[in-house]
Amino acid sequence: MWPATLLRMRVLLCPDKFAGTLPAPDVAAAVADGWRDVAPGDDLLARPLADGGPGFVDVLAGALGGRRVPVPTVDPLGRPAAGEILLTDDGTAYLESAQACGLHLLTAAERDPKATTSYGLGLLVAAAVEAGARTVVVGLGGSATNDGGAGMLVPLGVTPLDGAGRALPYGGAALAEVAALDGEPRLRGATLVAATDVDNPLLGLHGASSVFGPQKGADRADVLLLDAALTRWAEVLTERLPGCPSGLGALPGGGAAGGLGAAVLALGGRCESGIGLVTRAVRLDAALDAADLVITGEGSFDHQSLRGKVVAGVAGAARDRGVPCVVLAGRVSTGRREAAAAGVTETYSLVEHFGGEEHGGVDAAMTRPAEGLRALGARLARQWSR
Repeated sequence: MWPATLLRMRVLLCPDKFAGTLPAPDVAAAVADGWRDVAPGDDLLARPLADGGPGFVDVLAGALGGRRVPVPTVDPLGRPAAGEILLTDDGTAYLESAQACGLHLLTAAERDPKATTSYGLGLLVAAAVEAGARTVVVGLGGSATNDGGAGMLVPLGVTPLDGAGRALPYGGAALAEVAALDGEPRLRGATLVAATDVDNPLLGLHGASSVFGPQKGADRADVLLLDAALTRWAEVLTERLPGCPSGLGALPGGGAAGGLGAAVLALGGRCESGIGLVTRAVRLDAALDAADLVITGEGSFDHQSLRGKVVAGVAGAARDRGVPCVVLAGRVSTGRREAAAAGVTETYSLVEHFGGEEHGGVDAAMTRPAEGLRALGARLARQWSR
């Protein structure tokens, strides 16, 4: 925490990752380097964050300690992938869906939510249960899947069946034919918690298929097919799993990570804000209470950023304390008025720093993010340091 000394300025650095370029700790380090180039006497406190997506385990391991256990798993197309679980002394296991279901594991040509599966996540959950975890916290975000967690259930002992009693193929499209479930969940009494980066429901206009399907490779026809398939899936889960709550398709967080949130709820688990869980773990409130300036950020600051993601959580907390909050991002598309209402004082874009889209700013932001963040850190120090 902050040193008990009279400081020129206390700057809290709490970014998310810049997806595809830099993990959150590296983002914070680059900004800090730039600030110190200009104002070395200021006190900088780094608290890298995650909202449930990629980097969730890394951030929590740094804050909580514990034991990181490698777990072989598979990617959304069933190919071998490297996963891990974080086991802490209180009997909690933390894992992230993106290690097995992540969009970053596929090329653009491979993205097809009709076929991708969450089976690999089920392997991670099963490993956590077999390791004796009493609570399994699953970070949800950045997924390439839209199968409502159907694949995840298979390693946990539950197989979706069609009307003829045959096991369904993997992928979201096959759920249009789901009629029953075979087996019982093998959780050994463990409680599941979904750490969600969004509050979207499973179904409908704001659901998993409609909102997130296109970025996973779905066209309009695919979106309609997948939403109908998930509607049938929600009906079967509600009918067949005793712990499944009613109204599953409309519950907040159910649409996270292609419907993995709904699968956790159907297994008797609960959804929690990923950013809320992480900020408690890193004791962000105490750091915010003492800060003079907060700097946060993410790869793309857009309309989704204000729906339960890191930037929204940090900016809102800073606003409640009357502390200015600056957002750094690879690209900024959120309107100034909308950002201000969320608690954001200023925004800065790497694309614009490197000259804008018309002058190669996008390529530079992707290939030289640390350089740009260091320069922006120096710029902020010249503006804000007293």
